[in-house]
Amino acid sequence: MNDSEFHALADAIYQHIEECIDHSGVDIDCETIGGVMNLTFENGVKFVLNRQEPLHQIWLATRENGHHFAYQEGRWIDNRQGHELMAWLTLQAQRQGGTEIAF
Repeated sequence: MNDSEFHALADAIYQHIEECIDHSGVDIDCETIGGVMNLTFENGVKFVLNRQEPLHQIWLATRENGHHFAYQEGRWIDNRQGHELMAWLTLQAQRQGGTEIAF
């Protein structure tokens, strides 16, 4: 994957996350600045998604841990535990953010 492909894929996943929030009716503050997306839940929990361009990865920081996702076969997969980004984000939004949302 080259840098242009990475940016297109990362842009698409960030847009998908924003659209899920917009259409969910839940109260999650979403702010993206310079490749960093901050999600703030009603209970004060924050998640940070950050593009790691040199590695072509998206990193997710939550209260519990950090995860590094690489694009593999059409999905963003955590290179340590094998979680898929959208499924993991959905689960952690419920566990940590106290919010029912499907990403």
